[in-house]
Amino acid sequence: MSPAGDVGRAKGMDETVAEFIKRTLLKIPMSEMMTILKAWDFLSENQLQTVNFRNRKESLAQDLVLLCEENCISLDDAALLDIIYTQFHRHQKVWDVFQMTKEPGEDTDLSDMEQFKSSFKKILQRALKNVTVTFRDAEENAVWIRIAWGTQYRKPNQYKPIYAVYYSQTPYAFISSSRLRSNIPLLGQALTVASKHHRIMKMDLRSQYLDSLKTIVFKQYNQTFETHNSTASLQEGRLGLDINVDPRIIHENKVEKDRVQRVTQEIFGDYAQPRLEFAQYKLETKFKSDLNSGILAEREEPLRCLVEFSSPHLLEALKSLAPAGIADAPLSPLLTCIPSKGMNYFKIKDK
Repeated sequence: MSPAGDVGRAKGMDETVAEFIKRTLLKIPMSEMMTILKAWDFLSENQLQTVNFRNRKESLAQDLVLLCEENCISLDDAALLDIIYTQFHRHQKVWDVFQMTKEPGEDTDLSDMEQFKSSFKKILQRALKNVTVTFRDAEENAVWIRIAWGTQYRKPNQYKPIYAVYYSQTPYAFISSSRLRSNIPLLGQALTVASKHHRIMKMDLRSQYLDSLKTIVFKQYNQTFETHNSTASLQEGRLGLDINVDPRIIHENKVEKDRVQRVTQEIFGDYAQPRLEFAQYKLETKFKSDLNSGILAEREEPLRCLVEFSSPHLLEALKSLAPAGIADAPLSPLLTCIPSKGMNYFKIKDK
């Protein structure tokens, strides 16, 4: 028989996990509940059939918690459900891109994913007593990592985890932004050592759209420029023209539209652009004037300003500017180089 104190602690731990599961379930939209539970694969089909999914969410969550307790759910099982929910709602977080490097001339070391997981977890647990690490394999040799941080004296806070997505045999990792920035260096160290790199640095690339970040750093967007037939659109545009309009103006408009379309196509291609919601430019420049007088001309410190372009789909918006007649073609390379440079944070200084 266990001492009474041990029983009490075990019961308290179970109640903590049950509360964690319940709060995770309450976050899941009812329209996604069954899909996420099946992806979790912790409850059997027979168990799910006993649940009335037409109940109010609070009652439904409580019924599911009871089934989880019957299956002797662990903290890792509960954390896995949270990872799956986060995968479904990855766009609700802001993701930073980190790039790792090896020493010059060092060959690629092909370590398998299981070895990476084991090494990653050991590094964190050796450095920090109270930390929970959970993994879930994903597509394309990727692994999702959930880290709940504690301190030397406090248990991990399961409600403020950090998520990382690492793609095996690549130097890239994607980490969700968090207020717990003090733990980022430790996370970076674990990623670097476990993946057998030597250095990690944060790129000037951030977005809510994790899939687009992956598309940019892996250069997966289609770079094959297809021949664009603008005849149909030009003919449609002519339908609204007055028959008395000078044909030379029509020809001039057509030539300019064709030029703008061609230049836009050469820069952006005919493929859908990766989705980013902003690009930020920090400018630091000295005042320049032909007149060598005035307060600004004598100023030693550079002028600083911040310019940010934002849109629900920034690159598609930029692509449409010239064809819509809002901007001249071609656009500035500072706007069009975002995918090729893998940046949406820029610092512009005097040369």
